[in-house]
Amino acid sequence: MRRRRFLFIAAAAAFAGDARAGIATWQADMLGGTVRVELRGPRGLAQDVAGKIGDTIAEVEAAASLFKATSALSRLNATGRLENPPTALVDLLGLADRMHRATGGRFDPTVQPLWRALAEGRDTTDACTMIGWDRVRLGPTVRLGNGQALTMNGIAQGYAADRVRRLLLAHGYARALVDMGEFAAIGGPFTVSIEDPALGPVATRRLAGNAIATSSPSAMMLGTGFHILGPRGERPCWSTISVEAESAAAADGFSTAFCLMAPDEIRATLRRAHDITRVTAVDEAGDVSTF
Repeated sequence: MRRRRFLFIAAAAAFAGDARAGIATWQADMLGGTVRVELRGPRGLAQDVAGKIGDTIAEVEAAASLFKATSALSRLNATGRLENPPTALVDLLGLADRMHRATGGRFDPTVQPLWRALAEGRDTTDACTMIGWDRVRLGPTVRLGNGQALTMNGIAQGYAADRVRRLLLAHGYARALVDMGEFAAIGGPFTVSIEDPALGPVATRRLAGNAIATSSPSAMMLGTGFHILGPRGERPCWSTISVEAESAAAADGFSTAFCLMAPDEIRATLRRAHDITRVTAVDEAGDVSTF
């Protein structure tokens, strides 16, 4: 999973006025970057919750990292089969399946062989034939089609942000902004900037209990192409797409898929996906549209 260098989580407990309140800081290298957590609350509880956040992120990484050969996803990709997948991977596969159907197939985790071929400068002919979510079999044993491999990069960090937000809510945190590349808020309001790789900041949004995710095809290049790949050869229609939704995982997945969709297709998807509250789209000319 490609991540920012720093992923930052800051929160204040509802009872932070307690005389024993303090700030607990926790930091570790995870998810391809440095995760830093600052929690304000009673000293013992804040430190305990910070550690639990680390455990939660580690669980997602152990399930879905492409950097770790021992992760469940890496083992599935290596053998084409995985028995008794961990809960986090089951969740992610289910989310991917729903996202694939909701976006008319634009969201497709089976683009991983194509991604690797482009990253390594190889011919992509064979890799293109391996794309097809319909060949993936989910269940107690997950099976991939011949030569297939998956990436969860389009939803994994949003899923991790949702998990961390639920953990903070369960421990009494009433105001928090979880920044893991995608933003998930508890309370608010928080002001978040939408940035385009070429244009810089293009808009600001206010979060209050919801989530936002932004995807920019040119933020990372694969040779002369973009890192967001259309499963049927679609090229990005937008320079940047930002999606606001109730969950960070939904915002994450839809922001990836919408990069490949024309305005009418986005509108049609929004009529079916009731958990999305706003889409901000920036075209190559720098014009900003909202849906």
